[in-house]
Amino acid sequence: MRFKWNYDFIKISKYFYTFSIILIVLGILSLAIFKLNYGVDFRSGSNVDVTLTKPITEAQAQPVVEALKLSDDPSITIGDGRMNVRFEKVLTDTQENQFKQAFNKQLDSGASFEVNTVDPAIAKELERNALWAVLAASLGIIIYITIRFEWRFAVAAVVAMLHDAFIVIAIFSIFRLEVDLTFITAILTIIGYSLNDTVVIFDRIRENLRFSKQKKSGDIKTIVNNSISQTMTRSLNTVLTVFIACVCLFIFGSESIRMFSLAMILGLVFGAYSSVFIASPLWLLLKNRQKPKAKTPSKTTA
Repeated sequence: MRFKWNYDFIKISKYFYTFSIILIVLGILSLAIFKLNYGVDFRSGSNVDVTLTKPITEAQAQPVVEALKLSDDPSITIGDGRMNVRFEKVLTDTQENQFKQAFNKQLDSGASFEVNTVDPAIAKELERNALWAVLAASLGIIIYITIRFEWRFAVAAVVAMLHDAFIVIAIFSIFRLEVDLTFITAILTIIGYSLNDTVVIFDRIRENLRFSKQKKSGDIKTIVNNSISQTMTRSLNTVLTVFIACVCLFIFGSESIRMFSLAMILGLVFGAYSSVFIASPLWLLLKNRQKPKAKTPSKTTA
């Protein structure tokens, strides 16, 4: 037996709009003041992955790394049998050898190293390409939904999609979480899931409008609420399945995919409610502002 969600989703959407607006304003302020905490993928520098042969704490590693004076503020992250040291400046071959020798001598003689370097030109190019990827996805979605549905559906879907992406970016900026290439992958994946949920609801709205004789403003609102109710169980099942997998990746996965998993978790949560409380009410608002078609005068027979 299918569970029926008998709620006035459109009525309570104003609370979600308020919540989203607050988050967006905080995000804009955070981005303007602090910007994003870019990882080495998006800013120049060297990233050294160290495979350890014995346990080392951050308190032990910090004085050794800082004593080398290779960077103003090196960042150290220690995981299970691994350590990552990020330098804000690109290390020369001499500096790399200096780091390796000091590490082997003072901390772990059997440690092995992998050095990844990103110069300023590549960092800027990666940042630019990431922005173009999001813009290209938005344009493709507008064209697709406009052809399949109508432009009002396209506008509502893109607003919801950009809402989800920006909220996740805002949270990462507010809490100073690191943004790298896996984060961009997460954003594009979030866009896909958000769009999928939105299109499912829009498809049901279009179907219900086609077979309904109710065309007044209040009647269309009822159709939207019914359409959301009819697709709610399906949407929740889809989101929960991926959500559980992402939570498991976040808890049990390696350090390299932790931020990807966190971005996915946030995106799935905001994507689930934006399809219901952002995209659908926005389409209804645009639909209600549609000018009624002029009636053609009926011909009178002589």
